Amino acid sequence: MIKCNVTVCGTVSRQAQMRANKEGTQFASFGINIVIPAKSGINKTVEISVAKTCNNLSELPPIQVGTRIEVAGILMFHKKGEALYLNLSATGINTFNAGNNDGINGTMEFRGTLGKQIEDKTTKNGKSFTVFSAYSSEKDGDNYTYTWVRFMQFDKRKEAWMQPKAGINAKGDLELGVYNNRLDLTCRISECSLWEKSSNSYQH
Repeated sequence: MIKCNVTVCGTVSRQAQMRANKEGTQFASFGINIVIPAKSGINKTVEISVAKTCNNLSELPPIQVGTRIEVAGILMFHKKGEALYLNLSATGINTFNAGNNDGINGTMEFRGTLGKQIEDKTTKNGKSFTVFSAYSSEKDGDNYTYTWVRFMQFDKRKEAWMQPKAGINAKGDLELGVYNNRLDLTCRISECSLWEKSSNSYQH
């Protein structure tokens, strides 16, 4: 599970349309393009699919393709094959004071499985920090897909339970970048704990 509480600033890429979910709840659906800066290579434009519960489009600010927009809400990542999809459940929409700079700012909640390398490192100023990666898995047809996140925990050494394949709950600041044309997810941890996996868990 990767769940992010964010504010997104970008450009409307798909016109808003009314839709309904399986329960019959009405919502507006539209797209936002965000340019993510590259750590290596060239910047990457990603599209976020936005859903906002409402009865009709007149309840929302005008959402026209090409309009700058700021949207607050819950961002979820879904993997299908090699493609990573970004879906935002909006709580607020603002087209009046949206900035000129693209960005996704907020916090991440993560539940998943630690990878093989968990490293203790030291900054130039002598401060300790831990670096590791972990993945969240989800069912895609008959197979599982895995979304990896890189974690950094400052002023703290590796805890004893931090071993490869251990479950982890983590919270912290979300950072997005691009590396070799792939979206790179990073979390600066504010708190984390062991996740005791249940026998019927879908996580691998």
